[in-house]
Amino acid sequence: MTDPDQYVTSERERRGGEVMRGICLDPDDVIASVAPVDERFGHTIVEYAFGEIIARPELDLRTRQLVTVAVLAAIGGCEAQLEAHIPATLRAGATGTEIIAVLTHLTPYAGIPRTLNALYLAKELLAAESPTGADTGADRRSE
Repeated sequence: MTDPDQYVTSERERRGGEVMRGICLDPDDVIASVAPVDERFGHTIVEYAFGEIIARPELDLRTRQLVTVAVLAAIGGCEAQLEAHIPATLRAGATGTEIIAVLTHLTPYAGIPRTLNALYLAKELLAAESPTGADTGADRRSE
């Protein structure tokens, strides 16, 4: 395996890393997690997904994260990504209530099974993020 540090960090990858750190996602962890499978793919996630797409100025990060949660839930089978993005969405300024509303809104478009899978996972993650461990979606911006 080649040393992942051999890649020159581009401006887009640097910007993507900043966006990720802003919602407490570690770009180095992402890069390292996929390096055993593909040495460059983690860099591509940071550079393209976060540095090129998510860093665009037309939508704020809170809105982008809500969209990300909705799309991941609608696709289905993305529970590992939802585990990272639901807490990141809270850190981007969304509330638990908003996350639940977005997931519930998917029902007529993505179906009940995908909505339920996402809601069950959100319930666990929101409870874990709550200081009392019993978050039902309270508005975190007022805390």
